[in-house]
Amino acid sequence: QVQVVESGGGLVQAGGSLRLSCAASGRTSTFSSWNMGWFRQAPGKEREFVAGISWSDDYTKYADSVKGRFTISRDNAKNTVFLQMNSLKPEDTAVYYCAADTHGVFRQGVGVGPSPYDYWGQGTQVTVSS
Repeated sequence: QVQVVESGGGLVQAGGSLRLSCAASGRTSTFSSWNMGWFRQAPGKEREFVAGISWSDDYTKYADSVKGRFTISRDNAKNTVFLQMNSLKPEDTAVYYCAADTHGVFRQGVGVGPSPYDYWGQGTQVTVSS
């Protein structure tokens, strides 16, 4: 079994920064072969893709709304993925979820929808005040 736990959320003023972390535990011996993604869900809205990073750490993808402001990275030695969020806007307010695609090594690119991701965290709240 795999567990994924997010941390680092909080309240920040517009223009500020936060760094989210996502730590995987359990059966993580193949972590370096997983694609990892960040999604978010704002109140009354559907969950949406934010960023993804390939198992090989050489491919990243971002939603247009966060491109140039957010950066996804990974540390395979620590089974951890990060989301650095800069220049935050009130519209970035949401619960942010980390997700693991444990079959990423068999795919081209990273998934931008929920279906390839088989493990999800409980989410961490990010609130950006204006």
